[in-house]
Amino acid sequence: MISSSDFRTGLTLEIDNGVWQIVDFQHVKPGKGAAFVRTKIKNVQTGAVVERTFNPNEKLPAAHLETRSVQYLYEVDGMYTVMDNETYEQFELSKDQLGDALNYLKENMDIALQFFKGKIIGISLPNSVNLTVVECEPSVKGDTATGATKMAKVETGYEVRVPLFVNEGDVLRIDTRTGNYIERA
Repeated sequence: MISSSDFRTGLTLEIDNGVWQIVDFQHVKPGKGAAFVRTKIKNVQTGAVVERTFNPNEKLPAAHLETRSVQYLYEVDGMYTVMDNETYEQFELSKDQLGDALNYLKENMDIALQFFKGKIIGISLPNSVNLTVVECEPSVKGDTATGATKMAKVETGYEVRVPLFVNEGDVLRIDTRTGNYIERA
């Protein structure tokens, strides 16, 4: 059990049968009344962020998450198969479980799965991935004065805004947290 006076950013808690991570917190001592802890917490499963207040002496159970390194293998009929790098156990994930990660997922890519009580609740990708451009608009010569961009489709089907000098076949580094172009790899 963790006292709300011991909260820190990144701590995971079990609240209302869900797993929540503390994004931000503040100990407040108003002029009148009792002190309290104002927090911003994020649901690890859904990504929803809510603000909530706790009494400083309130105790909550810690959520112990297990993180496993896995390798993405293949997709069949909308189910994505990954393999644990240590035990070689295979898991199937749905599109809903992967969410936006599908935009960056390539075969044989190493990712991390988060488990809570034996159930998969989250996925963590590397901060950036290298993806090959398979389709993009041709650039117009002389149209560079304004820092213009164009759309490019990468091998996973994701479309990203890129500078005009990017061509088909180029390998791009894409930020998986924002979905933005970083540089040519």
